[in-house]
Amino acid sequence: MAELLQHLVNGLVLGGTYALLGIGLTLIFGLMNVVNFAHGEFYTLGAYAAFAALGLAGANFFVAVLAAIACGAALGAVCELTLLRPLRAESIDTTMLVMIGVWIAMQNAELLVWGGVAKSIPHPFPTAPLVLGPVSIAPLRVFVLVLAACLIVLSYLLIHATRVGTAMRATFQDRDTAALMGVRIGRIHTVTFAFGSALAAAAGALLGPVFLAYPSMGDLVSLKAFSVVILGGLGNLPGATLGGLLLGLAEELGAGYVSSGYRDAAGFVIIILVLLLRPAGLFRKQERIG
Repeated sequence: MAELLQHLVNGLVLGGTYALLGIGLTLIFGLMNVVNFAHGEFYTLGAYAAFAALGLAGANFFVAVLAAIACGAALGAVCELTLLRPLRAESIDTTMLVMIGVWIAMQNAELLVWGGVAKSIPHPFPTAPLVLGPVSIAPLRVFVLVLAACLIVLSYLLIHATRVGTAMRATFQDRDTAALMGVRIGRIHTVTFAFGSALAAAAGALLGPVFLAYPSMGDLVSLKAFSVVILGGLGNLPGATLGGLLLGLAEELGAGYVSSGYRDAAGFVIIILVLLLRPAGLFRKQERIG
């Protein structure tokens, strides 16, 4: 039982960051009809931005995390304004190719700037674990879990308690009617892409210190983000949250009880089963975001 509790806690830490990735991706895909293959690169950007803020600017760790989130939002807004907005009338295939190009360009830029050697991101937390009964957890992982939970709550508040969120939900339901009601669709698209990119960068800034930062770290993460969207159902924020937690728990339990070499495989086996049994996702919600 103690071992199971330990795996569950570790799975929640991973699952919280996967939920951030899934929420951002489901918003972008649902509102903009853009298959964002570069989503994992914004995750990588967050890790490297935090590393740069700490190592080059000498910033406080918590300020570095906030700077990484802001960097992801800014680059996401620039990407939408310069690349996606001119192609809004084009087919999904065209934007898909553009985002593949963004993915390749960002990854090679990171390789050029930082090199291929993995970077360790310093943090101020002690290495001695916190012991809570049968469970021990590193203070850094507690911080990751708490901040990820806070960002998930803030995402829900943005969608449900602000005018921007109302406009986003209206755009998801019926873009043409929302435009007739005065919603500025272009601005909503920019906000949506920036917000989704910021959440991906936040996940990278949080998990970067736990693991390591390297240029290709976003490749597998991008696939996992799509997996979370498949699990949760398109446009379903609670589904993305639960899907992320489920994927994190599946990976941790698979690594603990089967083999660490099958950590990633366990999650994708679940995806295959979901696609076979419920192709629309476990928590499908077609009519609205929320």
